[in-house]
Amino acid sequence: MKRKSWAEARRRAAPSLPALKRTRGAAPRAAGGEADRRRQLPPAGLETCLRIADRLYFAILYQKPKSGAANTHYFCIDDELVYENFYADFGPLNLAMVYRYCCKLNKKLKSFSLIRKKIIHYTGFDQKKQANAAFLIGSYAIIYLRESPEDVYRLLLSGSVSYLPFRDASFGTCSFHLTLLDCFHAINKRAENGDFNWIIPNKFIAFSGPHSRSKIENGYPHHAPEAYFPYFKQHKVTTIIRLNKKLYDAKRFTDAGFEHFDLFFADGSTPSDTIVKTFLNICENAEGVIAVHCKAGLGRTGTLIACYIMKHYRMTAAETIAWIRINRPGSVIGPQQHFLMDKQAELWTEGDIFRAKLKRNHKIAVTRILSGVDDISINNTRNRRTIQKDIELYSDDDETNCLTQGDKLRALKSKRQAKAPTASPLAVTLQSSVQKNKTSEPCISDSTDITKRTTRSAARKNTLKSQPMTKTRTVLR
Repeated sequence: MKRKSWAEARRRAAPSLPALKRTRGAAPRAAGGEADRRRQLPPAGLETCLRIADRLYFAILYQKPKSGAANTHYFCIDDELVYENFYADFGPLNLAMVYRYCCKLNKKLKSFSLIRKKIIHYTGFDQKKQANAAFLIGSYAIIYLRESPEDVYRLLLSGSVSYLPFRDASFGTCSFHLTLLDCFHAINKRAENGDFNWIIPNKFIAFSGPHSRSKIENGYPHHAPEAYFPYFKQHKVTTIIRLNKKLYDAKRFTDAGFEHFDLFFADGSTPSDTIVKTFLNICENAEGVIAVHCKAGLGRTGTLIACYIMKHYRMTAAETIAWIRINRPGSVIGPQQHFLMDKQAELWTEGDIFRAKLKRNHKIAVTRILSGVDDISINNTRNRRTIQKDIELYSDDDETNCLTQGDKLRALKSKRQAKAPTASPLAVTLQSSVQKNKTSEPCISDSTDITKRTTRSAARKNTLKSQPMTKTRTVLR
């Protein structure tokens, strides 16, 4: 006998609900079929109630329910787990909040005092909070109940409820939407994951750009490169990629034993094909973790990391954007969303070819920085026009005297931290990392074993105009 889908089984498991109170503008309900999709739970005034598991329900209520019911326990996280928006963006909630929610829900389901009660996660009629609440309970069903994204999404829609799609953190009209289903697929296809976030454990860290010295500016903490050294060393970071203008000397990283690359392109814009190929080549040949930053560590950073994820994990552009935003809210902005959609097929094809080569050769010697380039000098007239076009795409002076998108996003973050301007989660992380390594590791600045490496730039004007491209020989891992 063919196994019924999880969502269908849930719909048929519960008896019909009694007549429910209707809201103004609510669509008329068909008898029978609609009632079958409702979940058995009392009180009048219940707009939608969906049975997720044996004792677990999700509800949208007109008003706050009365506490103390004999057979039900209600809880709401609308004002507890709150998305901190930049502009009109409102979700999805980040991975830390998903974790907190799952811990909270598991505790309730295992509580001895609630063992005979139905656990009802309810939300109100704020459509933005409805979407985030549905995202949380749907993520729980995927992670803990091992259900498929499609079944979870189908169940959440079975109460004739629609959910607002999520949008980017830009100002103005939204031109790209992420649905709950995109987010559920991202959770399900996680790359074994868990102002500074891991995007892929043991592979990518996205962080806000360091400054020449540690300081607090308009309530927002800026950190010098040295502040990151203990944490980066502890977590095997070997490579730093900078995408914005130079706010610190790269030599400070290379002298500490890190590789450092500059891949400049304008704030809020999309990268050229040359930059994408160079970024992928660097990441595919890095010996350890790669830490990527632009000014705020959101737009440019998220876009290039997304290219890697699409190529190597074959996730769709929407799933990739959803996953990165779940880990680092506000990532990938405006035209960058459409850029990733357009690059999806190309990156999938490149990934298929890459994996096919790895099957034939476990170790492939890479002797070029850019694919398709063999023995070409930057000064070759054949390539001068193409490279000059890439250089003109971004000038280091472009961001010097103007307020960029990264500046605006950082300013919004500083407003949130106004209550505690002398401390930040990153500062605490970095300080605790220093304490842990104080007795076990020598001071990085005093180490004599560190190999000094040369910083490279794909868009440095003086290098591109006068020097041939340096060849490197590394091994893909």
